[in-house]
Amino acid sequence: MSKVFHLIPVALAILWPDIGRTADSQAELAKQSLNPVAALYSVPIQYNWNQKLGPTGEGYQSVTNIQPVLPFTLNDEWNLISRTILPVIDQHGLVPGGQADKSGVGDVTQSFFFSPKHPTASGWIWGAGPVILVPTGSDELLSGEQWGAGPTVVVLKQNDGWTRGILANHIWSLDNSPPDDKEKINQTFLQPFFSYTTHTYTTFGVNTESTYDWQTREWSVPINLFVTQLFKVGHQPMSLQVGPRYWADSPKDGAQGWGFRVAYTLLFPK
Repeated sequence: MSKVFHLIPVALAILWPDIGRTADSQAELAKQSLNPVAALYSVPIQYNWNQKLGPTGEGYQSVTNIQPVLPFTLNDEWNLISRTILPVIDQHGLVPGGQADKSGVGDVTQSFFFSPKHPTASGWIWGAGPVILVPTGSDELLSGEQWGAGPTVVVLKQNDGWTRGILANHIWSLDNSPPDDKEKINQTFLQPFFSYTTHTYTTFGVNTESTYDWQTREWSVPINLFVTQLFKVGHQPMSLQVGPRYWADSPKDGAQGWGFRVAYTLLFPK
């Protein structure tokens, strides 16, 4: 029995470097998964449920956003991060009679961030570039039916488990003559975010995804509370996020009250 006890410290000495490296890599992956301009391949699939839409308040809508993230190395100092949002929409009861009951694909938002590979001396991480709106909607009720473009930027800082920052963009319509039943696109998007990650790679956070429409002078302000858990199945890292959302403000006939979000993300470290 004494020989067994003598072997335990030897075994720990052999295994401890690998255990330490695994923990460090998990912690770094948890940080990267919260960084919109990290050099990390990922495929988030985000399901959003919204309710109380339409003039009667009886409409409901689900939006599943497929959001692949692709990092590209430009040189020793810079990365280019491609972030795509493809919404799959299902909505019912927005107007009496069911004329707005539709299921299909919405318009794609494509962002490109040029981002330094290393944070600034004070620890800030940033990226900036163009954002493009592509009218891929499968139905006129699910699309703005216009091309759009503008600038996008993200700034964040990560330390001691905390992540805080903001992502923003502005999109102008490239179409001088939009369809008669459509407002010309002129929108600002603001996404401040704040979260804390524990030693078990569980993240608690809050963000808003606010949009201001300069044509209608109306805000859409959903506030999202979420818990995200990083884990592995076999050797494949992934995360699962759940949480409620509350519409603090919305345009006429827009979503009201409470909804929820569930997001599943596959992560592919470089």
